[in-house]
Amino acid sequence: MPDLPRAYRRLWWATGIDSLGNGVFTAALPLLALTVSHDARDIALVSAAMYLPWLLLSLLAGSIVDRVDRVTLLWRTQAFQALIVGMIAALVATGAISVPTLVLLAFALGACDVFYDNAAQTALPDLVPKDLLHQVNGRQQVAMTVGRQFLGPPLGSLFFALAWALPFAVDAASFVIAAVLLARLPKRRRVPSEDVNVLDGLRWLMSHRLLRALALLLGVNTFCGQLGNATLVLFVTDALHLGAGMFGVLLAGAALGSIAGGLVITRLVARLGELRALLVSLAVNAVVFVGVGFGPNVVTVGALLALSGFVTTVWNVVSVSVRQRKVPPALLGRVNGVYRLLGWGLMPLGTLAGGLLAHRFGLRVPYPVAGFVRGMALLVALPVLIPAMRGTIPR
Repeated sequence: MPDLPRAYRRLWWATGIDSLGNGVFTAALPLLALTVSHDARDIALVSAAMYLPWLLLSLLAGSIVDRVDRVTLLWRTQAFQALIVGMIAALVATGAISVPTLVLLAFALGACDVFYDNAAQTALPDLVPKDLLHQVNGRQQVAMTVGRQFLGPPLGSLFFALAWALPFAVDAASFVIAAVLLARLPKRRRVPSEDVNVLDGLRWLMSHRLLRALALLLGVNTFCGQLGNATLVLFVTDALHLGAGMFGVLLAGAALGSIAGGLVITRLVARLGELRALLVSLAVNAVVFVGVGFGPNVVTVGALLALSGFVTTVWNVVSVSVRQRKVPPALLGRVNGVYRLLGWGLMPLGTLAGGLLAHRFGLRVPYPVAGFVRGMALLVALPVLIPAMRGTIPR
């Protein structure tokens, strides 16, 4: 990246290293939970604890990020995450891990993610010229996808098979390296010139018919995504009778689908149009989730998860692009904050619901239920989305 500022290159490397560690952790955490309990409710509870901070802390994090030095917040958050994951590694090595302990530490780690992600997004414009933002945001997304979804999960499964504590030690080391890189970024404290009312973003969003519909669809889709995926590790190991290593492979397959979606999104939107591409992606994902629940073998399930990754990327890119064009620049941050709250805040509820369904009715049931709910939500939204696609919807 010789054409980009040195400070951004440090941020990019920090993002890539952090994302790789997060990917390792993503695969290892549910596998660790399996060593403590095979109860689907316990597995879902640990996963839900990671996402609960997005519901509780998103708006607070946005306010704090605008009032402190973002670089300092970035590296201190990474250092604290290294401490948390190091504690998990130590507890695993000594055999002292338990479900309540995992829930507590997973919540603390998720809380750090809320602050880190907000700070990283808002610090980026301080590091590069505005005409390079599109390029560097694309690089950031690639680094995160490759680390968190493609390389990290299979490595996490492999490390866990070698030694239960190993993937957590690797993740802790990734946080330390990222913190060192981030601490060397230039510090630029930005003091707000006026009070920012976070409720203004909510009011504006609720007054806009199309974006209100997209926001509610986002909430339903993330809820259903977690409802299906919350007990995926049990589905893979118990229902499909596969080893722990295949869990990471399936996650990597879904990531390949996501990467493919990112590579072809421009041509796809040019051919179909934005909202038509959005409708197709939502419909396909609903069908895919039903299919996963009835998948007879790993090949079928893997292919469906990869397809889900593809259409999920299409949905993400299109919905963000529509929002960026429609929302006034002065309100974009606050409206994005509300979207973040909806998009991630409902995940713990979906995770808990998926765990309860799997426990009561079987490991295959959450996926068809999630697909059905997604399909119903899309049908309800069609009276808004179809006129918007034709350019006839009022504000």
